[in-house]
Amino acid sequence: MLEFFSKGGICMWPILLCSVISLAIFIERLIRIGKMRKRGQGLEYKVAEKLKNRDDQDAFAIAGQSNSPIGRVLVKALEVKDQDRETIETVIVHATDEEVQGLSRYLQALATMGNIVPMMGLLGTVMGMIKAFMVIQEMGGKVNSSVLAGGIWEAMLTTAFGLAVALPIVVAHSYLLSMVNGYESRIQQGSVLFLKTISSLRNKA
Repeated sequence: MLEFFSKGGICMWPILLCSVISLAIFIERLIRIGKMRKRGQGLEYKVAEKLKNRDDQDAFAIAGQSNSPIGRVLVKALEVKDQDRETIETVIVHATDEEVQGLSRYLQALATMGNIVPMMGLLGTVMGMIKAFMVIQEMGGKVNSSVLAGGIWEAMLTTAFGLAVALPIVVAHSYLLSMVNGYESRIQQGSVLFLKTISSLRNKA
């Protein structure tokens, strides 16, 4: 395996580095987003129940103590719950965007590496092919098929390695993005419940 790696040329090393960084990002994001998904489950219903009972302090405390993205959004919404609906919605949108950005951290870097790794592999192949044809030229064109084939397959190693690294990166990025989108949807559902609860309380007042 090491012999194949060394024959791939200098471009094999940045591809390997990208694979290590991508794996670290994937594991870190998977753990963090996984923890966030477990926190604050059913929080919006607890807060809504407290608001219906006119227990604003307990609602604020429950949301703040959850240490979850949806909890932080509800805390900011509770701070302006006596304002007009447009103001509340604006605060919720900004708070949601902030939490989504936090959950999406490093995902753009993961997507970038998924895009550049195949190109680095292609660059390595082009460089390898150039070297192979330079050898052919030095030999005056008197080269047998085995020598030519040997130079070509060594040059193709970087493309194969780049694709082998890029495919898992693309899949990992898509999976993490789906997790973030799922949590964003959950925050939006909680925000809608909050707005409905506030509206019903105002109608009763």
